[in-house]
This record gives sequence, C-alpha cells and structure tokens, in this order.
Amino acid sequence: MRLSKPEADICVPDGLPIEQALQRTTHLGIGAHQDDLEFMSLHGILECYGRDNRWYGGVVVTNGGGSARTGPYADITDEQMQQVRVREQRQAADLGQYGSQIQLMFSSAEVKDAACAGPFEDLLAIAEATRPDVVYLHNPADKHDTHVACCVRSIAALRALPVEARPSRVFGCEVWRDLDWLIDGDKQVLPLEDPAGLGPRLNALFESQIAGGKRYDLAVQGRQLANATFYQSHAVDEFRALSYAMDLTPLVADPTLDIVDFALDHLRRTESDISERIRRLSPAV
Repeated sequence: MRLSKPEADICVPDGLPIEQALQRTTHLGIGAHQDDLEFMSLHGILECYGRDNRWYGGVVVTNGGGSARTGPYADITDEQMQQVRVREQRQAADLGQYGSQIQLMFSSAEVKDAACAGPFEDLLAIAEATRPDVVYLHNPADKHDTHVACCVRSIAALRALPVEARPSRVFGCEVWRDLDWLIDGDKQVLPLEDPAGLGPRLNALFESQIAGGKRYDLAVQGRQLANATFYQSHAVDEFRALSYAMDLTPLVADPTLDIVDFALDHLRRTESDISERIRRLSPAV
C-alpha cells in the first residue's frame, strides 16, 4: 500500500506486519483530526477492545496543524504541533489496542479541495486493504468543513470498492454537531458500555488540545451521558452513555444517491415530526 505523503505515519501497536494488521480489520474509523476517532467512534473501539476476533483500525486524514493553542502550547510552531498530535494519536492507538493506526498527514486545505485526489486515493487504498465490516465516518450534517470533506471523500472511496467488498454498516457520527435532532427512527444508537473507563482515558491523552484551550474531554463525555438520559422520555435509562450516528450504509450501497438530498431528507423528517406534534396537540380552530 502506497500513501501520498512521505511523512504519513503508520503504527501497529502489537507489532504485526502492516499487511496482516490491515487484513484483520473488522471496524474502521476515518476521522479528520487527531482525537476525532476517540470522540466519534468509541463504540467501535470498545467493540474490539480486549478481543482477538475483532480489530479496530484508525485513520486520521489531516496532519493536525492549525489547531487552537494556549498555555504551554501557545508558542510552539505549527510543525511542532503536528509532531505532538501525531504522538498523541499513537498513544491512543496503544492504549486502545487498535489493530492499526494510519495518519495520512494532509493539510485541511488539501482535504477540502475537491480537485485534490490524494485523500480519496489513500482512503481507497486503505479500504481495499482492510475491507472492514463496520465503518465510522463523520456525518454529512456536521458543521466543520474538514469533517464534511472527509465524510464525502470516504464515501467516494467506499463506493469505489467492489460491491462484495463494501462494509455492511456505515455510521456517520457526531462531533461538531450532535445528532439529537434526528427523529428516533433515524437515530443509530451506539451504546458505550465502558466498565474500564477507556473512553475518558483516551480523551485525556490529547493533552495538547485540552491544555490548548478546548475541554473536549468533558464536552464529549457530557454529550454521551446526556444522550443516554434524554433518549427515552418515558423509560428509565437503559445505558449509562450513548453516541448517536446517522446510517450512511445506503449511500455506500447505492452510489446514485445524492449526499445532499440524503442529508436533507433527515432534516425534512424532523421538520415533519415537529409540525405533526404541534398540530396534533393544538386546539381545533
């Protein structure tokens, strides 16, 4: 497998040859930035943690440059910050017992440029090498441009696989816009059963972002706890923590589907749900 950037970083925590490490992948997460995987695809990480018949593979598309920084990281250069973030992502792969971790090291500008073929080509090469059963992506309704660009490039790569090699489930996960706004029928509910507290420990590894002025660790845990409590209004909490996802499997299975229409159909169903409820509960005129 050849990747576009000579500085691309490949890590296999248990030391298996990379070809074998990729081939054993059952759950694949593709995130824009270092720490996105741990925030959005913890479900997949936990599904594989401590098991030898399921393996999580992580892909980070960008180099981590340009991130917000204050405190002890206020004066470091962009190149130094990239090195820090690559190291933090490797530490997460070690702690989470990932089967593999690949950092493609594109700039955000390259990922957002539809004419830049590198991200698509690298993601296709990884998809061909791993052929996972379950894939975790950003969702197309996210409000972060780089996240949406990664989602679009990833869907294109998965669509380019032979039909028999495409994943059976593709989840579009929440980061820079939660998915509580989806109607319950559209929510893919991902329980986060985490007795070892792996999620908070993974989040804490990205110290450059936390000390740099963004308490992602607290925010992500708060969202997951809130999802579990507010999911059902007339039942006791079934899970301690949940993440939500949009089911992107139809987009991968049918390349003729338009991504914009697909995302807006979810919004239209929410609009219809709100409208119907208000009208049903309003007095007759």
